Amino acid sequence: MDDFETDSVSEDPLYDDPTASTADYDYSDLMCDLSPVRAFRQAYEPPLFWMIAVVGFLGNMAVVWIYLNYRRRLKTMTDVFLLNLAVADLLFLVTLPLWAAEASSSWTFGAAVCKMTSAVYKVNLFSSTLLLTCISVDRYVVIVQTTKARNLQAQRRRCARLACAVVWLTALLLATPELAFATVAPAQTAEGPVDFCRMLIPARVGRSTKTATLSLQVLMGFCLPFTVMAICYGAVVATLLKTRSFQKHKAMRVVLAVVAVFLLTQLPHNAVLVTEAAQAADATITDCQQLKAFLTAGQVLKGVAYLHACLNPFLYAFVGVRFRRDLLQLVRFRSRRRTSTISGKSTPGSARVSDSDTSQALSL
Repeated sequence: MDDFETDSVSEDPLYDDPTASTADYDYSDLMCDLSPVRAFRQAYEPPLFWMIAVVGFLGNMAVVWIYLNYRRRLKTMTDVFLLNLAVADLLFLVTLPLWAAEASSSWTFGAAVCKMTSAVYKVNLFSSTLLLTCISVDRYVVIVQTTKARNLQAQRRRCARLACAVVWLTALLLATPELAFATVAPAQTAEGPVDFCRMLIPARVGRSTKTATLSLQVLMGFCLPFTVMAICYGAVVATLLKTRSFQKHKAMRVVLAVVAVFLLTQLPHNAVLVTEAAQAADATITDCQQLKAFLTAGQVLKGVAYLHACLNPFLYAFVGVRFRRDLLQLVRFRSRRRTSTISGKSTPGSARVSDSDTSQALSL
């Protein structure tokens, strides 16, 4: 198969998806008119992507603002992980307007931006899942290994920073295929020739390499993190069932909610990616109507997967009483400071959080 798809498949919106590592499937034998799927993408993605970008940017900026203004809150490993999670989401959210513009018309931002935006998505995907995995391990240590966690607080904070560095490096390495193979490619649609930013693996690389690449990304981006989370939170639940400590139950609610939302948004999309891996290995979709349904469902589930970037801050704000209180306290402090500056008076005190407040960073 050539580096570029045949005209009969050039309308396939799967090619436009930066998450599709095997985006150059050969559907030419089907001679299937995929223009309805393309039209669905044009109507569905731009408004959804803009909504996610705006809401997610405001929410994640609030998270970063709170943590950076309440530096003493970064006393636990989970605080460090959640701050990095917000940063990862922000990096992804700034690319969504570019994908919305491409879905509306064409990719007009050049090959270099194409590579960067494709890689940023994968960096966000892997860093998010690995950070949530780190949170689950930390909660296991705090709740199941309570004495050890209390005696090794300083070491755990250093481990958190080291773990974050390893997470970012791993995510960058796993995003290497996007940096290598994402490119701007021409396609012929019903409206005429357009350019798309595609993950386009050359034919000389071989189908086995394409399948292995996508399989590795699904394994590292979902399967392995999910397995670790299931083991850690299984042990945590077993421990909580044996204790009457209400504080521990409260501390778990935010983290469990964050993980649950991530699984609900990412699991269906990863099922699509597994199907794509099977399709790359051995064509499993041979019916035109099935292909249209699969591609349309893939577009919907991709949008659902992107929602995770804007949902986490609202979990903190509406589930976490401490986060909501700190946000309100910081806003009031800024307002009082502006007022005191205008009046020439200084406002005693500051919007700091005491050590007792930071001892349970995720309490409700």
